[in-house]
Amino acid sequence: MTSGFDQETFERFLSERAEPDWSLRQRRQAFEAFQRMPFPSRSHEEWRRTDLRLFSFQRYTPAAVLSAGARQVVLPAEAVTLRLFDRTTVHGHRVVVDGCELERSLADEVTSKGVVFCSLDDAVREHGELVRRYLFTRAVDPLYDKFAAAHAAFWSGGTFLYVPRNMMLSSPLHVVTALATPSAAETSHTLIVLEEGAEATLFIELLSPPELEDGLHLGALEVFVGRGARLRLVTLQDLGIKVWNFAHQRVLCDQDGAVDWAVGVLGSKLSKVNQEVELSERGAEADVNGLMFARDRQHLSYHTRQWHRVGATRSDLLFRGALTERARIVWRGMIRVEQGALKTNAYQRNDNLILSDHARADSIPGLEIEADDVRCTHGATAGRVDPEQVFYMQSRGLEHDEAVHLIVEGFFTEVVNRIAIPSVRAALRAAVAEKLGFRLPAPEEVFELAAL
Repeated sequence: MTSGFDQETFERFLSERAEPDWSLRQRRQAFEAFQRMPFPSRSHEEWRRTDLRLFSFQRYTPAAVLSAGARQVVLPAEAVTLRLFDRTTVHGHRVVVDGCELERSLADEVTSKGVVFCSLDDAVREHGELVRRYLFTRAVDPLYDKFAAAHAAFWSGGTFLYVPRNMMLSSPLHVVTALATPSAAETSHTLIVLEEGAEATLFIELLSPPELEDGLHLGALEVFVGRGARLRLVTLQDLGIKVWNFAHQRVLCDQDGAVDWAVGVLGSKLSKVNQEVELSERGAEADVNGLMFARDRQHLSYHTRQWHRVGATRSDLLFRGALTERARIVWRGMIRVEQGALKTNAYQRNDNLILSDHARADSIPGLEIEADDVRCTHGATAGRVDPEQVFYMQSRGLEHDEAVHLIVEGFFTEVVNRIAIPSVRAALRAAVAEKLGFRLPAPEEVFELAAL
């Protein structure tokens, strides 16, 4: 059976696609670039803190190429915990496992108003001209690096969301993308388009069974927020501890458009993710709030960029991470202000709480400012749990581990409280508690302890 990301695998992959010529040309160009591109070197600043010596493309087979007899698709409900899904409160729901769509639903009232919520594979065939205007055009660069090129050549099983002009969705949409087969490469691509004045909320969960022996996720997220449109986006990654994760994610906001993006990072063996918001017209706004928790030997590397192309735009980014055992978190942030982008208001901050002597956090904030009359600030901190706080809580009747857990909970409170959706706040709080290995106390218990 074919394996890896070689020419034979690619030709077999294309032979099973029923796509228009423009999409196939995109794929061939990306694959040619993938073949000639060098593997990322640690001599490059972006990769200097990320060790890829144990990674090889040849160990993995794109999920879409696997034969039916070799696939072991597991329903996510049987393999993983869905944290953001409540069937009673969503307008639409999709479940994709190893590139295969297993569930899809969309309320009739939404469909009748022109909303498209389907697999990107179907959208390329059924809404080709619409997708062509956006896919790999102005957001994600398919030739950015070897991982981006591999994704652009082999993407499958992704999601397309299109919300027409002035359409406002009162309830969220929900997507589960799961990797269930050992040594498979999940290559989903999410494309979101909100036309002028539209409004939507989308929850995205990227998951795998905790016991998955090995796996690879090569993903991309492209978001277009039109004039006066508003998107609330939640992305939660909870891949198994033996899964590699590489992704490029980019949001473009037009005039008076706004995105509120909540990021939860809990899983994977190694994650290298590039996240960018581009504010391309006046009045555009972006709020990005990230929560990361790493344990064991996890390596989480997130590179964020707030790009202010014009003035009178605003961005606010807060990432907080907690790490224990031999885990490592790398955050590298950049605020870029173009020449003439007056009245820009941008802020970025990264805080890390280190819970063991062997964990390590690297925070590298940065500013590239080509204009005056701007307000741009950044900051980063890293510290350990204060022994006096632990002692105080133990003196009130808590065990040592319980005290540490509550301190971590308090550390994440600021970033969680900035998330506008109550159900997401509760889900992230519960997910962190589970990773820490303790029962989440009820609010009344916390008040009782404080009164002791």
